[in-house]
Formats: sequence, structure tokens, C-alpha cells
Amino acid sequence: MESLPEAVLIQILASIPAVELVLVCRLVCCQWKNLVDGAALWILKCQQEGLTRAESDAENWQHFYFLSKKRKNLIKNPCGEEELEHWGEVENGGDGWKIEELPGDFGKEFPSEEVHKYFVTSYEWCRKAQVIDLRAEGYWEELMDTTQPKIMVRDWYAGRSDAGCLYELCVRLLSENEDVLAEYKSETVTIPQDNDASWTEISHTFSSYGPGVRFVRFEHGGQDTLFWKGWYGVRVTNSSVTVEP
Repeated sequence: MESLPEAVLIQILASIPAVELVLVCRLVCCQWKNLVDGAALWILKCQQEGLTRAESDAENWQHFYFLSKKRKNLIKNPCGEEELEHWGEVENGGDGWKIEELPGDFGKEFPSEEVHKYFVTSYEWCRKAQVIDLRAEGYWEELMDTTQPKIMVRDWYAGRSDAGCLYELCVRLLSENEDVLAEYKSETVTIPQDNDASWTEISHTFSSYGPGVRFVRFEHGGQDTLFWKGWYGVRVTNSSVTVEP
């Protein structure tokens, strides 16, 4: 192996699973450590697996590779397929939260055919939250503190066409001790009665938020403005939190 040209050795190492490269191969010798820590090996692995990125944007190709492979929605049960499972700190104002099938009464279909259900609020404030443990999801401390990858938050909301409603979103980046390191809080969105019931996406991207982020707390909710008994408040679905490469 010592007589192999470096380019050939990189080709061989690129065939090894990424976790083994970092946890095993990197410890073999100084030469292998330098190759695993360098850009060439990870650029090749990205090319082999169709993970594209502009050369000018590259800072740490190893981190880019792992972030790309891990990219997924960290919100569990975003569309109510499991009722209120995984949602905590639930506030059930009025008649509380309810899960309904799309499009629902006086509603419209969702832009994506993959979404079939939504959560709907009542005549007093309904809120629910989910706390994401980034380390448990595989985003280690050094990655979050040095690379500080962008954290993208999205949510979708809509009203019924026959009732007005209110909607709010609040997302916080928290430290180990749950101190707030960054926060996004929407204005209170007011949807008037006799609206067109269309679905609206709201999004925010956290970047350059500093070291120490370990948790993401996602909270949303709302109510109707007519105080009608039942479920005439804002509808929410397809919530997402993703760590971007």
C-alpha cells in the first residue's frame, strides 16, 4: 500500500463506507489521516454518489458529504398521520386539536399529493411543540459549532373559506442548558373570513448562529376569530426542520 500513488489510494478509500473512513481508516497512519481529512477523497465520494456542489462554495467537503447524506425532515409526524404522537407541550384551547382529511370542509387540496391530512385548531388558542435533539439525529458538536450548517424551517397553514383565523410560528435554537441562542417568531397572521382557503408556506433559515446549538424547538398554533364551537381555526401541516449541506 505504501508504494501506491496517492490518487490510486484515494480511489480505493472512496469505496469504503464514510463512517469507517472516519472511525477506522483515519487511525491507520499519518498518510491515511491526511487523506481522510483532505478534500480530494470527499469530492470523489460526492461525485460517485451524485452529491453536487460548486467548487467555490466548498469549505469542508467531509461535512458537506455527511450533511447531504443525513438530510431529512427532523419533524416527526408532520401531517397528523399518527394523531398527536411526537408533539409535546400541547395546548388544547376550545375543543382542542383535531386531525382531518384533506381537503376538509370549505378547504382546498394541498399542493403536494403526498400530504393527506392536517391538524386543525379550535375557537381558543391551540399550540403544540416538538423539540429536536440534534446530537441524537447524528449532528455532532464540532459540526454544529464550527460549520454551523444552515437550519431551514418550513410550515404550511390555511383557513377555511367560511371562517377567519389566526396563525403563529415560533422556532428557537437552544443550547445544552436550553438557553435560547437564536429565535424566529412570525407575526400573528390573520386570515379573514371568506378567504380562498389556499395553503401558504412560511419559512425561515437560521445561519451564522454561533456555537453551542444542541436543540431546535418548533412551535406553532392558532385559533378561529369567530369563536364558533368546533374546529374552524387555522389548519397546519407538512411542517419541517432540515439541516442543510
